[in-house]
Amino acid sequence: MIKIKNITKTYSNNIKAVDNLNLTVNDGEIVGFIGPNGAGKTTALKMLTGIIEPDNGEIYINKYNLKKDPLKAKQEIGYIPDNPDMFLRLKGIEYINLVADIYQVPTKDRQKRIKDLAKCFELEDSLDLQMQSYSHGMRQKMMIVATLVHNPSVWILDEPLIGLDPKSAFTLKKLMRQHVSSGNSVLFSTHVLEVAEKLCDKVIIINHGKTLFYGTLEELKEKYTDKDLEKIFLEMTSDE
Repeated sequence: MIKIKNITKTYSNNIKAVDNLNLTVNDGEIVGFIGPNGAGKTTALKMLTGIIEPDNGEIYINKYNLKKDPLKAKQEIGYIPDNPDMFLRLKGIEYINLVADIYQVPTKDRQKRIKDLAKCFELEDSLDLQMQSYSHGMRQKMMIVATLVHNPSVWILDEPLIGLDPKSAFTLKKLMRQHVSSGNSVLFSTHVLEVAEKLCDKVIIINHGKTLFYGTLEELKEKYTDKDLEKIFLEMTSDE
């Protein structure tokens, strides 16, 4: 479960990247975070993971308040950032083990999870190679494996499908569905509206840091009748 209460983030230019955001992602839900570039999605996700602090408001990850119990809250999270170009001098297996060490994953458990996830994403032959030799898509897949190695209950994914080949994208979407079917939660940002339409239980649409809509796609389409999701999105986020 993810619960956000009135979080705001203002940068030095006095522009609010996130403006009084409220959101609940219940157990068993996939929620899509949608908005144009610069809407505040990545800032919001970084606040959810504790990378940056909100100016005000509260964030709960499952039962833990992120500010009061940061370590316990972060242990519940699996986070895929919007850029997979990190720790590139490490081999894939070294990076995964680094993350597993941080989350104190027992050796026996991590070995099985690494084996299973590497097989899912066809990375078995790449684990012993430096990540700087990987393509963007391979780096993205390695980020996914490392993110899931500690079996987090809450997934926070920033544009996770960018750079993935169709088979790997299908695999990730399948894992997301399996994850929520076990009573867990997923929040992910995307620019691909078709993905949100097919995958999400609910969507939140933001622009200039403000919430324009939060609810089911059925509720959104009832509000904007006779329009497809793309036209609705363009109309809602137009600055004209």
